[in-house]
Amino acid sequence: MKMGLFHKKIEKKSYDKEKKRPVLKCSICNGEQVAGFKDINTGRFEEVMLIRNERDLDIFQRTYDIAEIVKEY
Repeated sequence: MKMGLFHKKIEKKSYDKEKKRPVLKCSICNGEQVAGFKDINTGRFEEVMLIRNERDLDIFQRTYDIAEIVKEY
């Protein structure tokens, strides 16, 4: 990916892959999308960031090293 003069380097973060899975919560009413992690055992959703466009989703996936993300409505 081409890096411009003012782009920030993405800080890598991690999550417990055995207990949580990445999820994109999507509202069917207004189209709002929130990326986060869902606890596999309890089903509790931990919100991480609002996704306004494809760039935001790309940043979330690169930050947490996620290849594929599941959408939930």
